Amino acid sequence: MRQARSIFGRRMNTGILSVLVTFALVGTAIPAAAKTSQQAPALNSGNYEAWLSNQVRHALVTLPYYSVFDNLEYRIDGNNVTLLGQVLFPNNKEDVAKAVKRIEGVQSVNNQIQELPIDPFDQQIRRAEFRSIYDAPGMDIYVIRSVQPIHIIVNNGHVTLEGVVRNQTDKNIAGLYANRVANVFSVSNNLRVEQS
Repeated sequence: MRQARSIFGRRMNTGILSVLVTFALVGTAIPAAAKTSQQAPALNSGNYEAWLSNQVRHALVTLPYYSVFDNLEYRIDGNNVTLLGQVLFPNNKEDVAKAVKRIEGVQSVNNQIQELPIDPFDQQIRRAEFRSIYDAPGMDIYVIRSVQPIHIIVNNGHVTLEGVVRNQTDKNIAGLYANRVANVFSVSNNLRVEQS
């Protein structure tokens, strides 16, 4: 079974290489190419996928305009990258793919990112969920981070929590306070607990 690594450096056991990527809302421009000075190892070498995973992660976390209301994941198969998750604005979907395509050695990008609806009903829920979760007792530690680790995905009144929290208690608190928001049809708590 492969080991997936979150952007926080924690290992998760999964059947596929999948990484949750979180972002902060800070701008609207595409950054320069995601290439680094480190050269790619050979495609069939044992550490190629780990190197490529690190490069994709770096390209995604340096994108300047994603928020707590977006969620990105990816899978790597050789030198092919599949992008998964949800974004709030349609242009962001294409910008993510462009950033990954710039990485040395990437042959193809399969962009399966879902575009979320931007209707007033869902926007109201997003704001209310953010206030409810991040104002909950003990959750202020997550708000002061430059990248908030709890992502709130709202799709036609249905809420999904994605990301990583310190412990099971924080996961339970986030789920409890997410369920307190009015006009929400359902809440799925997919938060993961950090492994020490």
